Amino acid sequence: MTSSFAGRTVVVTGAFSGIGGAARELLVAEGAQVHALDIKPISGDVASSTVVDLRDPASIDAAVAGLPGKVDALFNCAGLPQTFGPVEVISVNFLGLRHLTEALVDRMGPGSAIASVASVGGLGWPDLIVPIRELLETDGFASGKAWVEDHLDVVEAGYRFSKSAVIAYTMYRSTELVGRGIRINSASPGDTSTPMTSHFRDFYGADFWESRVLPIGRPAEPVEQARALLFLNRSDASYISGVNLVVDAGATAARTMGHVPTPAGLPGTSGVR
Repeated sequence: MTSSFAGRTVVVTGAFSGIGGAARELLVAEGAQVHALDIKPISGDVASSTVVDLRDPASIDAAVAGLPGKVDALFNCAGLPQTFGPVEVISVNFLGLRHLTEALVDRMGPGSAIASVASVGGLGWPDLIVPIRELLETDGFASGKAWVEDHLDVVEAGYRFSKSAVIAYTMYRSTELVGRGIRINSASPGDTSTPMTSHFRDFYGADFWESRVLPIGRPAEPVEQARALLFLNRSDASYISGVNLVVDAGATAARTMGHVPTPAGLPGTSGVR
């Protein structure tokens, strides 16, 4: 069994920059056939680059129509921060992710895998399981969006709820998919230096941002998060499915055990991505 992506057909969303961009670069370096999807066009050594708006199911369907008939791995990395409206945020971070994933699973066979970027901001998903299950049980993008519009008091700014939904969706779909030989996992990054960082600072405010304590002393680089995603989709992880991997250098552990303080307004998590 090989753990290399050489010659494998992979799809990466959010492939222009940040964690998705780092994943794209690592996969290209390994010799994967990378089909890059993003709201921005991507140049470089990829098999294809498609502009897609994950807020629009028609745009997703058009992108899917141009992808290969067989896909070995899907990396769901696209995302929006809280500085966008909650409907937009959940449309991209969850509804679009789900729509694309469900459109591609029939092109994935035994040995294939899906890895999605969640967030430590979504680790409180068990407290939201009742509304999340309602959203998970909607039958498509339009009905999911209507549910969000009817529950703005529950989803609040949208980011934490969307990432909670990604974690729960990973578990929700894992049982059926693993029976078909398809693994699905998510990774929850802690603080990571990406183009979204300034949006998080603007949303939470400078006082909150400066109050964070990271045991490792620095945020992650996007490539450090991308390596974790690649691991989840490698054959090395052949018995890992339905798992949410926290990738925050022990920040959640430190706050859970009281070794460092939890910033006011963010109980029980290690920060935001």
